[in-house]
Amino acid sequence: MAKVVVDPVTRIEGHLKLEVEIDGGVVKDAWTSGTLWRGFEKIMQGRDPRDAEQIVQRICGVCPTSHATAGILALDDAFGIEPPPNGRIIRNLILGSNFIQSHILHFFHLAALDYVDVERVKSINVNIPPFKPRYNTPFNLPDDINEFAASCYLDALVARRKAQEALAIWGGKMPHVQSIVPGGVSEVPDAQKVFEYITRIDELIDFIENKYIPVVQAVAQYFPEDFNIGIGCKNMMAYGGFPLEEGKDHVKKDKFFPSGIYLRGQDLSFDPKNIAEEVKYSWYEDDTGGQTPDVAVITAAPEKKGAYSWMKSPRYNGNPMEVGPLARMWVMKQKDVRGLGDKAFSVLGRHFARAVECKLVAHELKKWVLELKPGEPVCNPHKVPKGSEVVGMGLTEAPRGALGHWHKISSDGRTAVYNAVVPTTFNASPRDERDVQGPMEQAIIGTPVQDINSPVELVKIVRSFDPCFGCAIHILTPDKRTISQFAIN
Repeated sequence: MAKVVVDPVTRIEGHLKLEVEIDGGVVKDAWTSGTLWRGFEKIMQGRDPRDAEQIVQRICGVCPTSHATAGILALDDAFGIEPPPNGRIIRNLILGSNFIQSHILHFFHLAALDYVDVERVKSINVNIPPFKPRYNTPFNLPDDINEFAASCYLDALVARRKAQEALAIWGGKMPHVQSIVPGGVSEVPDAQKVFEYITRIDELIDFIENKYIPVVQAVAQYFPEDFNIGIGCKNMMAYGGFPLEEGKDHVKKDKFFPSGIYLRGQDLSFDPKNIAEEVKYSWYEDDTGGQTPDVAVITAAPEKKGAYSWMKSPRYNGNPMEVGPLARMWVMKQKDVRGLGDKAFSVLGRHFARAVECKLVAHELKKWVLELKPGEPVCNPHKVPKGSEVVGMGLTEAPRGALGHWHKISSDGRTAVYNAVVPTTFNASPRDERDVQGPMEQAIIGTPVQDINSPVELVKIVRSFDPCFGCAIHILTPDKRTISQFAIN
């Protein structure tokens, strides 16, 4: 039995330690360990609850828009309000633009180097990060396709900029948008903004259809073995995202991404009451496990015996659930993804689902922006509730998967508890109370590894989930005791 440790896994967001045991060239067991801890929920305690929209965006610079969306939905829920149609649409335009940017970033700048041989491309200086160092791996793309894919790597940088510009038209700036507020947005639509947005979306659609999707298809053609690795738990969950109508219950209202569960081969409805967090193998005290997200885990235990991650283990009715583009497309019953059958549950299945989703979102954005009505309201008024405790729940879809924020506001109108349960906490979670591995751990177990000194198969699986550990790991110290103190000159 050989033990292989990859620490850190590169070309992902944040810090992941991966440890596996290999016997006979096959992974027999796996442990994913989140090693970075932070304190955003602590920062929120005692503040005006409306501060959340700005503070929680700092959880991640890659997907701050998703946290702004979940945070503001939690406030809408707590305040008993929701945006008028213009506000709803503009929120969708902001979030959708970030989806496109994030998906292009993930495939070309994080995952594609596992498939594209940049050393064969003379126009690229390969002796600098992120091109080196990397594992030795077979590159199967023919020279002409490899050259095209490498050029798309550079074109993707421009495409990402255009997506950020499109977002900033409605969000004010990126990262960390300014215009999302309780009850709607602060940005007012006009014909010039609509024109500038459509111009950029058209350019992005061209990139997605003529570069992104063709490269993914080429990778699928020349690396078919990657349809056989990274299977995982096959349990899929989507909270739903991009609301298409007004209504107080943002779980049940009509959304472009429907909410739903695919559990043990059955399509089921989603109920947020079934979400709970467990901590048996997390560096938190055991008595804080098994709680619903509106009760945040608060007691750190960095010396806890048997624990190996700062991530908690969220479960749905006790089951590990994969979230992300594959889960959304599967729950949505998107014909091309469902058409893959069991091959969808794989490294290439996740890449394919993400590319399909990127195209779908881009085309919807072009439709939605034309539904804006200049001169009509973009926001409804609100008051911070006082006199009784209220809890708001904000559920949405981030590029990486189902994202939920829970916000408890005390009777004096201040934040009492804040908890963000993010996609990577589901996907990369450690074992739970029943010793069942998280989705990423399950996806790694059973993987054949050709060279234990260059375990590219393992990092391909990790990257296919597009994990974000900056989002996933949080710690609370409600007694405000000092953990560390630094003097900076």
